[in-house]
Amino acid sequence: MYSPPKAGRGALSNREGRYESTTRTVEDDGWTPLPTPAAPGTVVRPDHARSVISRNDSPDVPFDQSVNPYRGCEHGCIYCFARTGHAWLGLSPGLDFETKLFFKADAAERLREELASPRYACSPLAMGTYTDPYQPVEGRLRITRSILELLRECRHPVSIVTKSALIERDLDLLGPMAADGLASAAVSITTLDDELKRRMEPRTSSPRRRLAVIRALSDAGVPVGALVAPVIPGLNDHEIERIVAAVAAAGAHWAAYLVLRLPLEVKDLFREWLDAHYPERAGRVMSLVRQARGGRDNDPRFGHRGRGTGAWADLLERRFEVALRRHGLTARRAGALDTRLFRPPPTGGQLSFL
Repeated sequence: MYSPPKAGRGALSNREGRYESTTRTVEDDGWTPLPTPAAPGTVVRPDHARSVISRNDSPDVPFDQSVNPYRGCEHGCIYCFARTGHAWLGLSPGLDFETKLFFKADAAERLREELASPRYACSPLAMGTYTDPYQPVEGRLRITRSILELLRECRHPVSIVTKSALIERDLDLLGPMAADGLASAAVSITTLDDELKRRMEPRTSSPRRRLAVIRALSDAGVPVGALVAPVIPGLNDHEIERIVAAVAAAGAHWAAYLVLRLPLEVKDLFREWLDAHYPERAGRVMSLVRQARGGRDNDPRFGHRGRGTGAWADLLERRFEVALRRHGLTARRAGALDTRLFRPPPTGGQLSFL
């Protein structure tokens, strides 16, 4: 159901997920004024999992396993592809996604069991690939912190993507791990425009604060890059060169970009948001999106979903390459994280002989 924009929330409605058998609509009958729904508060519940490592074989991502401490994300980024996962829970990918959160309370314990298995083969773990491991509730729940403490204990490599300044809390872990080739980070910067950030990514750190995070990570010796994602044609694509210049000045070692994806329920949520916040641009933005997606709102094909196709996508790629060269950045992190130092953690109270 549609409602006016709410402070601190990205989605404008709580549209049903694709698995629901019924839908609801609100119509003005002209007799009784429609009530204005109250701004929803955040509800956080435990999510007990038997395993926490997710594996993938996608050629579009530079990792094959990840850990996600949270389901749902209070950051409320309107374009987030992870919104679609809330439909699996019988919840809405709209406001439910950013207000009804689940945390893996025993994530570190489950991860310890998996890392201790004789069948486990060490490969860098990625965090922040689905929902942000440093969203606001992490400040008190410290699930991400507990995972990093375990990874440091057993010298396991990890890479992190975040939009939050909260990652600075864990520099005491990430700095020493990075010195041994065990940690790297990327800060996602979508725009340098505070107003666009407020509307599009309402509970994330400000653009200026994210640049400061890049500087803090770099000063702590953590290899850090910037992820310019998503690039939205007609909305933030004009900022590409300025963003690359800003992250380079902040100390980033590399930068990459991803083009807007609109899978499943996200396409309708994004259109609704666009019509409400930028009605004068909505038609052009969606026209350019379709031009970059072969005439559709979304193109899920491997090799295309992150870059797009057509004249606009080709020009964007050339612009980004020129910007990287101008500021001395690479397109991806140089050097792999070290898996040779991994030591399986002891379990069940048994101490290691090493």
